Amino acid sequence: MNYPAFPLYPGKYALPAVPDPSEHAAYVRLREPAATLADLDGVVLTYQQHVMHYACSRYWNRQLEGWVRGELRVLEYRSRILGICGGFGLGAPVAALVLEQLGALGATRVITVGTAASLQRELRAGEIVVCDRALRDEGVSHHYLGPAPYAMPSSDLTDHLARILRARTTEVRRGTGWSTDAPYRETAAEVAHYGAADVLTADMEAAAVFAVAEHRNIDAAAVFAVADSLVDRRARQNSPVTRNALHVALEAALVALGDTARASQRPGDEALR
Repeated sequence: MNYPAFPLYPGKYALPAVPDPSEHAAYVRLREPAATLADLDGVVLTYQQHVMHYACSRYWNRQLEGWVRGELRVLEYRSRILGICGGFGLGAPVAALVLEQLGALGATRVITVGTAASLQRELRAGEIVVCDRALRDEGVSHHYLGPAPYAMPSSDLTDHLARILRARTTEVRRGTGWSTDAPYRETAAEVAHYGAADVLTADMEAAAVFAVAEHRNIDAAAVFAVADSLVDRRARQNSPVTRNALHVALEAALVALGDTARASQRPGDEALR
């Protein structure tokens, strides 16, 4: 029996789309004519609401209501102006949609901060993992990139994020993640297979974020706090170590985005800020 390829329409990743994210930016600017994120040093995407609350409790911030799906705020961190976006839900499709909207409004650097499940017995809750490539076992990335097993982040931003984290904590790993749309269909066979291939974590969004970012020329990176295990099954709990790891990851992401923006700034740009 012949089964259809995915996506169903062959080669669609190379074809222009009918809707364009610039339409979203134009819609926002009907209400906010000056709406732009081009002056931000970067944006953190987060999937846990307490990470947003943590950032807002520590740094000056204001909300940009209605600019993107979810809650978008600008905050001041060490003299840099950054964005943080959350409250939009979980999974590759919504992460891709939000990244498209951010990019259409001018964002050029993004780091996702979220949780993941461990695929390695020694990788415990509260440890931090920087994802340097993501297995494309979700659907979104295949609509943006040609056939390949992995989606890749920005190497420079990922390297810098890893350096910052390693200077702050010893509980940091770096490696491959497995992105899947079906968290309740992660099978023992897959866990054993990917674990034996040294894949560190399972998540839902990284491959899609990397694919959209590559397609739209956005620098993207991803960092996870381990929340549970798929190897010797330990269900997710409201663990203080995971919560603290997310806060450490957030702080490192803010530093990395600010440093990257500073390094890319042209002479004289600082006077414009």
